[in-house]
Amino acid sequence: MKLNKLLLTLFAGSLFFVSCSSDDDAAVASGAYQTGVIVLNQGNFNSANASVSYFSNSFAVENDIFATLAGRPLGDVGQDIGLEGDKAYIVVNNSHKVEIVNRYTFAPIATLNTGLTNPRYITFANGKGYVTCWGAGNSAADDYIAVIDLATNSLTSTRISVAEGPEKIIEENGKLYVTHRGGWSSGNSVSVINLSNNTVEANITVGGIPDSLEEENGTLYVLCEGYSMYDPVETTGSITRINTSNNAIITVTEFPGITHPKNLIIEDGSIYYTIGTEVYKTNLVSTTLPTASLFNSGANILGFEVEDDHIYIGSGTFTANGQAKVYSLTGTLQQTLTMGVAPVGFYFND
Repeated sequence: MKLNKLLLTLFAGSLFFVSCSSDDDAAVASGAYQTGVIVLNQGNFNSANASVSYFSNSFAVENDIFATLAGRPLGDVGQDIGLEGDKAYIVVNNSHKVEIVNRYTFAPIATLNTGLTNPRYITFANGKGYVTCWGAGNSAADDYIAVIDLATNSLTSTRISVAEGPEKIIEENGKLYVTHRGGWSSGNSVSVINLSNNTVEANITVGGIPDSLEEENGTLYVLCEGYSMYDPVETTGSITRINTSNNAIITVTEFPGITHPKNLIIEDGSIYYTIGTEVYKTNLVSTTLPTASLFNSGANILGFEVEDDHIYIGSGTFTANGQAKVYSLTGTLQQTLTMGVAPVGFYFND
């Protein structure tokens, strides 16, 4: 959650709300999560109303599935979910923990609530989970990557120190790639961590506020929002392509004017991203940005994903239950489903 979200009005939202699709399908039976879509609802900061929703491939919905199975609320600020093997790892930022559950039944397995200070995102490699952590928000010197032993569901003694504000993280070919938004500050880099010795081998300068990253065929694609109007100098967003074999920047494509893109997704040879309420699509190898959007969702986009034949958008505010909207790849709205407060992430359990 960015700093400006800390200024939002705090609200104790409802933790449980069952919704039906437009076809009025019955809610699914608790625990039947073998297929379908898991949705992480961030909730409002300091309100402890983060939750997890689920909808089936036929769009039947069940909300608050973690609380239903665990018998307790998820916590404060749901940040990310990582799926690995038969487990789901739920990162809860302001509760400073990771909840581990069975990804298919959501039965609780373990809670990691020590050694994680402001955890953000998670990825996996070689039997380990790697969690970006901001440390104390007012310190630029205590940010790190925590390491989970997946066999024992416990934190290891390894802590990889990194630059301020580590955020999105992916693993490719024995290396971790981490964006640095800057935590409570404003960052502009991507760090490269060699997993053979758990050391940072490179810090690559990119545009302001790197939002998301994907790797495809040896190229790392980094979408940067650009510095905001609250920074000393506002800048436009950009897409930086990096050669993962030598960490060299291949190209930088800047957005026209002052534009703040978000949510880079690569799917089936295409790049998708959002600007405001609009969704854009371009060819993976093209360095020319499209002038027209694919479609306008007409809603505040909190979560975004493209999977198979669908585009998923989470919309709403941080003070009320939000919506998951499912579109065709051409932008035709197919379903609108009620979720928890602030749906920010979609995860596919097939």
